[in-house]
Formats: sequence, C-alpha cells, structure tokens
Amino acid sequence: MTRLGVVVNPTAGKGRGTAAGRRTHELLRGRGHDVVDLSASSLALATDRARTAALEGLDALVVVGGDGMVHLGVNVVAGTGVPLGIVAAGTGNDIARTLELPKPGEVDTSVARIEHGLLVGPRRVDAVRVGPPGTAAHEWYLGVLSCGFDAAINARANEMTWPKGSLRYVRALLTELPTFAPYGYRVTLDDRVWESTGTLVAVANAPWIGGGLKIAPDAVVDDGQLDVVVAGPFSKGGVVKIFPGIYGGKHVGHPSVDVFRSTSVLIEPLTSLGHLPPAAFADGERVGPLPLRVTVVPGALPVLC
Repeated sequence: MTRLGVVVNPTAGKGRGTAAGRRTHELLRGRGHDVVDLSASSLALATDRARTAALEGLDALVVVGGDGMVHLGVNVVAGTGVPLGIVAAGTGNDIARTLELPKPGEVDTSVARIEHGLLVGPRRVDAVRVGPPGTAAHEWYLGVLSCGFDAAINARANEMTWPKGSLRYVRALLTELPTFAPYGYRVTLDDRVWESTGTLVAVANAPWIGGGLKIAPDAVVDDGQLDVVVAGPFSKGGVVKIFPGIYGGKHVGHPSVDVFRSTSVLIEPLTSLGHLPPAAFADGERVGPLPLRVTVVPGALPVLC
C-alpha cells in the first residue's frame, strides 16, 4: 500500500482549499492509498509534521493549495528523493502553471496525474538553495527569488486580501510606488559581476511570479541554469510604464533590463550606489535580507506530474 502524506491549506483560493483538500483525501483513500493528514493550524506546524512524516517514511508528499503550499512541500522533500504531488487550489498558482498542472477546481484530474506519476515515476526538476553566504543555513525554492521593487510589492500584496491573482500585485505596486527609490546592488554570477543602482533583481528557475507576471520568459525548470533578471534605475514613471509589459515578458527588451544565466548567484546590498534593497521573497514567501547566496541544484526535486 502506498503511504501518502497530504498537507492542505484550507484558506487557499478564498476557501477553495478546504473543498479541494476534502476531495483529494476522498479520491486517494478511495483508490487504496494509506493517506496521512499532515495539515495544521500554521505553516510552521504543518512543515514540522510533514518533515517528521517524511523521515518516518512516505512514498510521496501531496500539497493542496497555492504557491505557498508548494514552497512548503519543496522545503520538506527537496534533496530527499521523496516525490511531491501538487493539487492547485490557490489564487496565483505560478508553480502549477510552470509545470503545466491542472487548474484550480480540477481536483480529479490533479489526483489522476499524481497517481500516474506514482505508477511511471516522477519528473525530476531543479530546485534552488538560498541562504546567507558563509553559512550552512538555507532553504529551498522552486520558482523565483525577488529582491528588488518586486519583493517590496510582494510583501505589500501579502498583506492584502483583495483582489485575487495578479490584480493584487497591481494594487500593491500602486501602494508602494510613492515611496520607491532605486536600490544599490552587487550581483556576482558565474562569469561576471553586475554592480549598479537598480530597480529589480530576480533569480528565476521558472518564468512566473505574482499570479501570471512573466518575469523571466525563457526560464526552464529543468535546465540546470538560473535566469537572473536585473533592471537598472527607473523613475517612478518608468516603473509604471514598463510594468504592463511584464505580463507578456516584454520588459526584457528594454535597454535597462538584462538577463544573465548562471548556476550560482551572490546578491549583496551596495548602499554606496542606492538605497538598501528590501528583504527577499521566494515563491511568494519571505526569505530574509541580503546578502544571499543562491545555487541551483539540478534534478533535486521529483514531481508527480
């Protein structure tokens, strides 16, 4: 009998997670799996329960929710060999979009994909390790690390309950814009160093952030490379002008935007050039302040998709 751990975010998608979680449990148990409910009242407690269960022995971990739940799952199983199943039920669902998984509400199809992955074997994708340089402390992410104005917008959007999806990102941008001032960076890549006053630094393993903003159009989740998107100084008006183009990835054609490829990235604040950058976010979750070392680990995450 296959032993599956399931973690549900009941608040995902304005409560959609509750129904999706109930249906996921029902389908998996009905098909003969031993299902262990690892959901909890907080993200931290659910993470602890999932890690304990993984150590005791799981054939897979299944998360039901949005990108935050995927982030939890990645941090539990990356590098362990335990595969991750995803039932999308959030508002952004950037990771599900990247992996071409069924949309929220398509729970039966999602569970069928998970069972197929258990039968034929998972797809291995890259995961990204991030933490303070010179220490062993780190966490994992699967999508995009943001540590510029995009991170400030992310922090603001996390405080909002309306509207949903990428529209919340737009509202957060308009709220943050009046106090925006360019930041100072030193970004050290495999083959170059970028030092500049800047607006945005995003280290992408996948294309999307913010519920459908195509921040790194050419990022591929299993190519062993990171797409590092950097933007030089923009005025407030320049930010407003370039923002709509991010939906289609058109911003990368702007002369002040560069995209580099690297397997490792060191991002440091350089306050002699600009303001202190905001704390970084990855997969929409807060990681912490700069400096940070970011390293891609090819094939570190088996996914049931």
